[in-house]
Amino acid sequence: MKKFILAAVAATVALSPVAATVAEAQAYQQQRKTTVVQKRNGTVVKKTVTRQQTPQYRTNWRKGERFNQRQARNYRQIDYRQYRGLRAPPRGYRYVQSGNDAVLVGITSGLIAAVVAGAIR
Repeated sequence: MKKFILAAVAATVALSPVAATVAEAQAYQQQRKTTVVQKRNGTVVKKTVTRQQTPQYRTNWRKGERFNQRQARNYRQIDYRQYRGLRAPPRGYRYVQSGNDAVLVGITSGLIAAVVAGAIR
């Protein structure tokens, strides 16, 4: 019985970050639908309003935070040789663009190692 309970707790702990990531992705892409019912002279009028959720872009990244490409404005991977002030990234890192900033991000972890503000014009 103890083994079963321990296995259930371990599975819950292991799957909780996955469930949180899936829920975050669904909330980001979710459309809101509102139905309004109004009565005029005994008649019922139904209106359906569909809203597209606008993405919330971040403007200030900090060293040590996790980089999320969905929150970056003008996200793309950049070549450090085309911009002044950027040195070759260490092994396992790459530069990405977020607005006018160059962000040095770990490829596997997604952690920010450095932010070069205003590097891209």
